[in-house]
Amino acid sequence: MLTCRVPILGGTAVGTGLPRPLGALQGDAHPRGCLRRLPVPGREAGQPRARACRCPGAAAAALPPAAGRCGAARGGAGGGGVWPRRRAAARRAAGGPHTALHPHRHRHRPARPRRAHGGRRRGRAVGQRTPLWLRARFQALLFALGCRIQRHCGKVLFVGLLVFGALAVGLRVASIETDIEHLWVEAGSRVSQELRYTKEKLGEESVYTSQMLIQTPKKDGDNILTQEALQLHLEAALAASKVQVSLYGKSWDLNKICYKSGVPIIENGMIERLFPCVILTPLDCFWEGSKLQGGSAYLPGRPDIQWSNLDPLQLMEELGQFTSLEGFKELLDKAEVGQAYMERPCLDPRDPQCPPSAPNKQSHPDIPAELSGGCHGFSRKFMRWQQELILGGTTKDSQGKLLRAEALQTMFLLMSPRQLYEHFKDDYEIHDISWSEEKAGAILEAWQRKFVEVAQDSIPPNATQSVHAFSTTTLNDIMKSFSDVSVIRVAGGYLLMLAYACVTMLRWDCSKSQGAVGLAGVLLVALSVASGLGLCSLLGISFNAATTQVLPFLALGIGVDDMFLLAHAFTEMGQHIPFKERTGECLKRTGTSVALTSVSNMIAFFMAALVPIPALRAFSLQAAVVVVFNFAMVLFVFPAILSLDLHRREKRRLDILCCFYSPCSSRVIQIQPQELADANDNHTCHPSPYGHPGVATSTQITTTVQAFTRCDPSGHHIVTVLPPTSQVCTSPAVLLPHTDPLGSQVFAPSSSTRDLLSQLDEAKGGRECVPLPFCRWSLADFAREKYAPLLLRTRTKVRLATRRIPSTSIR
Repeated sequence: MLTCRVPILGGTAVGTGLPRPLGALQGDAHPRGCLRRLPVPGREAGQPRARACRCPGAAAAALPPAAGRCGAARGGAGGGGVWPRRRAAARRAAGGPHTALHPHRHRHRPARPRRAHGGRRRGRAVGQRTPLWLRARFQALLFALGCRIQRHCGKVLFVGLLVFGALAVGLRVASIETDIEHLWVEAGSRVSQELRYTKEKLGEESVYTSQMLIQTPKKDGDNILTQEALQLHLEAALAASKVQVSLYGKSWDLNKICYKSGVPIIENGMIERLFPCVILTPLDCFWEGSKLQGGSAYLPGRPDIQWSNLDPLQLMEELGQFTSLEGFKELLDKAEVGQAYMERPCLDPRDPQCPPSAPNKQSHPDIPAELSGGCHGFSRKFMRWQQELILGGTTKDSQGKLLRAEALQTMFLLMSPRQLYEHFKDDYEIHDISWSEEKAGAILEAWQRKFVEVAQDSIPPNATQSVHAFSTTTLNDIMKSFSDVSVIRVAGGYLLMLAYACVTMLRWDCSKSQGAVGLAGVLLVALSVASGLGLCSLLGISFNAATTQVLPFLALGIGVDDMFLLAHAFTEMGQHIPFKERTGECLKRTGTSVALTSVSNMIAFFMAALVPIPALRAFSLQAAVVVVFNFAMVLFVFPAILSLDLHRREKRRLDILCCFYSPCSSRVIQIQPQELADANDNHTCHPSPYGHPGVATSTQITTTVQAFTRCDPSGHHIVTVLPPTSQVCTSPAVLLPHTDPLGSQVFAPSSSTRDLLSQLDEAKGGRECVPLPFCRWSLADFAREKYAPLLLRTRTKVRLATRRIPSTSIR
């Protein structure tokens, strides 16, 4: 038996400020022990008007005429709690006098207090009807969806994981685009039109790749137009021109893969082997430029014919004795080949191979004068190298004469994979290697990589010059390195997000902890990103550096944001909501905002796909698809996770280790009778300072608790049912000036027996799961308990203010 006594003084329950039950003052026991009398807003303090109880069977005579709008107080036929219009309708139905026939009856009634917000009802949405109707319909749809997902959470989760996982397999066919032209050249722009026009008019032969060799002085400002610097440049260029790679059982050197401009179609293989490669170099201004050409031919009685000892005019005269070469002579004359390199000055006149026909055989060359205006290849008419292509950082005098330069550049032109394939497809030497365009491209890439290594290693470390090699493959390798997915970075970012989600959503109370929900949410976001990119791969959208380096983290932030929003709303859900409707209520409350943000992001990314840059267009389309998959995951799959977690919390299992039961579920509550006196209340009645007892009317609440104990179906918990039975009686009581050990406590009649037991348990300090101190630490607690009080101190404010005010303005 549980008995509580609440004294009543002066028409107000002691310690509560609530109106006393008038029926109790008159000696009538109010049915069901109701104490629900609240002051009406807008009523003056001196007026005792109170909102009467609507309990059926209450004595109408016990209520004063000014007890509110309750029909029982006015003797109406409608009973307690009936409003005037309803009371009039009830009178008409009962055959009594109508209110309209007696207007004087309500003439002197006090004016009703106006409702807040212009008479609108609280809790109702305000705005235009069409948006409100759409929102209501959408929320109803989300509510139905959430309830259905909660009923079939296991099936929804299985099907969702199956679909997302199947689409993620599409990443196996993903292709990464690294070609600068295909990525950053605007579709339909003038540049793309000119490139297409060049390929159509000049054919595939006009396409070539450039391998550059750049030399600069280690000391800034030094002049590079010296014999020593050019000799060093010659050594690096010679080492690069002699690069060979062995691939597919064949040896490939520069003479086989270089680009040769306008090779004549003749049956004489010797002329074809002698035809030079196109090399743009400042060394072509000197005889040493011939050393870079690797072609050679053999004639009986003569040494090997090379460009370093070849005089085309003399060779034509010797060969003309055996065959007719009139057409070839005419070609050389039109190209203005002349004696080729034999009539050019030597960079080092002391070289034994320097031809006698060199202009400076007995003197040093004037390097700035020779390089002024550029150089030319073996053809003076068609192979003219402008000065800007071979020199950098030049300085000229007032007359335009070259004085100095700060950089030298040599360019080796190679054939394209298509050209190399066409050139050797009928060669008998490669018929056994299944020759293809892909193999030709692999040969070119292997040669270019070795070209960079050899050129950079050709210069000694103590040299005064620096040589930098660059090739087309180098740029492609850089683009590939940036475009490849860094598993360590992506995994590290997602692991950090996993840790953050677990730490922020983990609670000591297992009924509020959502650590497993956070882990599952981040993993679902990762799966949605993979499935979205897999679908893009199946649709043929190529990846680029922006896709692989930016999109995974961008999609992680967008998806996790919605996940945290749903999880927080699910935690704050009230216990009054039925168990079967909690997921639906969560989607109803937060699904609209999640849908609006996701749709806005999708529209933004799809609109960005209108940008004509191919790389940005592909990135925008992929981002839009990933946002769609994130939205589908948050709206369909993640609520299933929340529903499973809801079942876990109802069964009182641990958060992450859900196979084990929580120790908090086996708490024991000891119930003992306790009489609560309100003698020590600070707000209502105070004992006399002289120690005289006070007389007041006390209300005794007698509650009989019957405990029915049974086991749950699983057999792990004991369930106790406590149906309350209450009685209220009024009797005068004497308040003695002593202190209540439990303090002033009043139990509202609307509270259940379980609330009463919880209050008693808190007052008596019953056993419960108390977490360790460090388990309650968080950034929010630190900001609320430590950092905010520190900022509110006077000294801290003064210091911050003095830092903001300049010292010169303080007087």
